[in-house]
Amino acid sequence: MLKKSTEQSSLYDHLDKMSTRELLESINQEDRKVPEVVGGVIHQIEPLINAIHEKMAKGGRLFYMGSGTSGRLGIVDASECPPTYGVPHGWVIGLIAGGEGAIHKAVEFAEDSLTQGWQDLLAHEVSSADVVIGITASGTTPYVLGAMEECAKHGIITGGISCNAHAPLSKLVDFPIEAVVGPEFVTGSTRMKAGTAQKLILNMISTSVMVKLGKVRGNKMVDMQLANNKLLDRGTRMIMEETGLEYELALEMLKKHGSVRAAIDAII
Repeated sequence: MLKKSTEQSSLYDHLDKMSTRELLESINQEDRKVPEVVGGVIHQIEPLINAIHEKMAKGGRLFYMGSGTSGRLGIVDASECPPTYGVPHGWVIGLIAGGEGAIHKAVEFAEDSLTQGWQDLLAHEVSSADVVIGITASGTTPYVLGAMEECAKHGIITGGISCNAHAPLSKLVDFPIEAVVGPEFVTGSTRMKAGTAQKLILNMISTSVMVKLGKVRGNKMVDMQLANNKLLDRGTRMIMEETGLEYELALEMLKKHGSVRAAIDAII
């Protein structure tokens, strides 16, 4: 039977008797371990990113799927790609066990279905042109495992992000990532260190893929959606920096052309 480090007893005890300062310092001490663990699995993350880039450069999509915290983290990362990089909605898709309602409120036993994950993928007409990443701290969530098995049968490239060594998920996917962060501060509360590790890895994946797809120029989000005044101001200053225009003229060009990239290209 898999020994889950994510379920091991906390290294701390009597949390209910700690002062606020003791709680904060102890949580921070545990959290500081996470980036080092993630740094140690970069060699596992790199080939997955390269595989995603290859598929998306040809028009494929990226799917994240998980339950609970893991599912929500995938949805957050997917939902931030269109405004940040100007990519179409539906290019990066997050799926969660229990459907949209589970984003806000836990849906009991939704993660225990071995078939629902694949059905959710089929609803989006998943194909071998796409890449599917399963996210589960334990590496044992049936909703994810069942979907990964079906993806393999249909020639769909898969990745897996878990926080236990030798997780069942890792045996089912093409590109396994195991960020073993150890026991949580509150025993079994994988929204903490495990969730932080998953978030850091998702940041790496989406950011690296978008950079490789040309959605960043230099270090600027030149394709970001101009959805509010803050972003208009940011875009204007990007144009000023690249072209030397004064603020008002740069803003006028941004509004005229609709994106930082288009405005800069028109000026230069």
